[in-house]
Order: sequence, then C-alpha cells, then structure tokens
Amino acid sequence: MNNFFLQFDGSWFLDIIDKFNPIHFPQDAFVTDLAIIMILAGVVTLAFFKIRQPLIIGYLFAGMLIGPLSPLWTSFFVLDTEQISGAIGILSDVSTLNIFAEIGVILLLFVIGIEFPFAKIRSIGKIAVGVGSIGLFLTLGITFYVTTLFGLNTTDALFLSAALSISSTAIIVKVLEETGKIKKESSILVLGILIVEDIIAVILIASLKSYALVGDISIESVIVTLVIAAGLFAATFTAGRKIIPKLIDRVASAENREILLLAILGVCFGYSLLAEILGLSVAIGAFLAGVLVAESKSAEVSKILSSPIKDMFVAIFFVSVGALMDISQLDDYIFLAIVLIALVIGLKLGGNLLGNFIFRQPRRKSLRSGFALAAPRGEFSIIIIKIGVDTGVVSAFLFPLIGIITIITAFISPFLVKAGDKIIPKMAEDKNGKS
Repeated sequence: MNNFFLQFDGSWFLDIIDKFNPIHFPQDAFVTDLAIIMILAGVVTLAFFKIRQPLIIGYLFAGMLIGPLSPLWTSFFVLDTEQISGAIGILSDVSTLNIFAEIGVILLLFVIGIEFPFAKIRSIGKIAVGVGSIGLFLTLGITFYVTTLFGLNTTDALFLSAALSISSTAIIVKVLEETGKIKKESSILVLGILIVEDIIAVILIASLKSYALVGDISIESVIVTLVIAAGLFAATFTAGRKIIPKLIDRVASAENREILLLAILGVCFGYSLLAEILGLSVAIGAFLAGVLVAESKSAEVSKILSSPIKDMFVAIFFVSVGALMDISQLDDYIFLAIVLIALVIGLKLGGNLLGNFIFRQPRRKSLRSGFALAAPRGEFSIIIIKIGVDTGVVSAFLFPLIGIITIITAFISPFLVKAGDKIIPKMAEDKNGKS
C-alpha cells in the first residue's frame, strides 16, 4: 500500500485542483477572499461554539487553515515547493487581509468606547498611566536582560523585548467581551492600561526607528509624541465633548437609523484618521470616538446599530491575524518561543500586580487586570519587529518568532482569563475588593 502511494504521482488530481484553485478565480480577489473568510469563519466558529471553546480561537484556527502562509495549501496546490515565488493559499492577497484587520480593530475599539463615557475614563486615568507604565517597562527591562543571556545581540534583544512588553488591545478586549467581563470595574482599568500601552508603543516605534536609522534614540520624538497624545486627549475631553455628542443627538432627532449609523461611523473613522495623521494609533482614535458617542443621548442606539458591523469585521480581523501567521517555521523556534512566553506572562502579571499594589488597588481588581493583560501579544508586537527587519537592523528570524509567539499567546489568553476566575477567589482575601 505504501509503495502504491509512493509511485502515485497524482498529476491528474492536481490538474483538477488547479482548475478550482481560488487563486485563479476570475472574480475580483477582494470578493473571493471576503467570501472564503466569512464562510469558513462561520463553519469553524460554529464548531468551536458547539465544543464550548472561545470563538476567538475558532477565528484564528480558520485563518491558519486558509492563509497564504499555510504549509497545508502550499503543499496541496503546487508540486515543487522550491518553485514558489510568493505566498500561496486560499487567501492570497495579503494587502487585503491587512485592510480587513485594520477595519476590525477600529470598529472593535469604537464599540467598546461607547461602553465607557468620560466619567469612567477619568476615574482610572492616573492609575492606568502608573500601572500600565510599571508593567510595560518592567517587562521590557527584564526581558532585554534575559534575551541577551540567550546570546541575542543588543539590537535584536532591544526590538524583541519592546515587542514582547506590549499587550494586544484587540485580543484582550475580545476575550473580555466573550467572557462577559467587559463592564466589570477591573475591565475599565484594563482598557485604560491598554490605551496607555498603545501610546507608549507609538513612542517605542518612533524611538526604535530613530535607533535603527541613526544609532541613537531621539528624545525630541518621544517628547513630541507625548505632547501630541496629551493634546488629542485634552481636545477630546473638552471641545470634543461639547460638539460631537450634540451633533449626534441632532442627527438622531431625524429618527432615521440609516443616517444615524452613517454619522457615527463617520465620527469613528474620522477620529481614527485624525489619530493616524497625528502619528498615533488608529485604535486610540477609534476608542476616543466611542467615548464621545457615549456622551450623547443616543449612545445605546448607536451601539445597537454599529455592533453587527463590528461583529463582522472583528471576525475578519481575527481570521486575518491567523492567516498572516507563518506556522511553517514552528519547529525551528518553538522552544525559544515557549521560554519567552512563560517569561513574559510571569513578568506582565507580576508587573501589573506591583503597579496595582503601589496604587493601592483592591486585590481582586488587581488580580483580574493582571490575568487579563498577561498573555496576548499582537498588532504592535508584529509592527515593531517588522520595522527592525525592514530596516535591516535585526535578524530575520525574529519575524517568524514573534508570529509564533503572537498566535500561541492569542490561544492562551481566553484560558488564562478562565483560570484566573478559579484562582482569584482563593488568592483574594479582601472581602471588599471589587471585581
């Protein structure tokens, strides 16, 4: 039987497959990719729902099955893998996947922002800045030291430790939403810390770009980024709060849901564009847009209208993340990835607990925020390493390594949050601590 399969070249079967290869479909690649994503996401996530597993894992698994970097489809659609000149798979347009992913992040953070009006944000502002900074820089410093012990050169260790110190906003928010914890007091703190980390991530990216190009970190770029971020927040919570909510309520007075939906999406993407123009993250802009909508009398209706669109693009986002992960090199870096994941989870959890202790937060709240922030690495982690690889200042192997770490931590995150639910009651002795 084995000899039969070895002698069987399967050329006729591959010819048939080649005719039905989605890469060669005459239809527009955008429509083809979108159709494949939605169909497979629906099937796979239904299966994961039936076996009571987090949907986010279903999305990532679906993406890994159909992505252009999937070794499954590379071996299935071509006879000689050495002849491959580019990415091959059911989904072949990487640029389209990146667009899907960005839209998903924007809509996810916008709808979450609607849950948090200004009063909630202000209540945790200073604490979020303090706890977020302590957790991030403690993780960055110790990870840098440990990675140099592994033999990485200074530049590789610097870029990798920066990438591993930043939590994934999109993944954490989705996990909190799926587990029904998004409105808890600890989740408000988590969201505040994530926004702080996004701002620090922008500063790190600017600093690392400067280091990559001229061999030195520009203090001026750090100061400029901080001033711009502070200016955007100040303008949002002063002039923005007086103008945007009133405009939305005026549009809502027309009692036409289609017009209201277009208006709030205009605010969402307009603010995201503003943040990007200022050199900040689109996620920050989308979240602030949601906060402004939350100040209007039409906040609940706005959330109901935008949520289905958000659900669609968030699904696309996580499928796209899975599709863009190169798991073909898993064997080469799996040991190092596991060691770094264990290290960073411990550091991130410990750093956030230390920050919460310094700012005298209730133990339950501290533990919940620590478990939520501990695992996932995501969009900014990949961006930081990509900058280093593109400029030629870091080793090429860091990119597949951070990809493996991202996908593993994304899978771990829901289970870590669930584990926290079992561990926290035993660890938290203060009866007055709010969760």
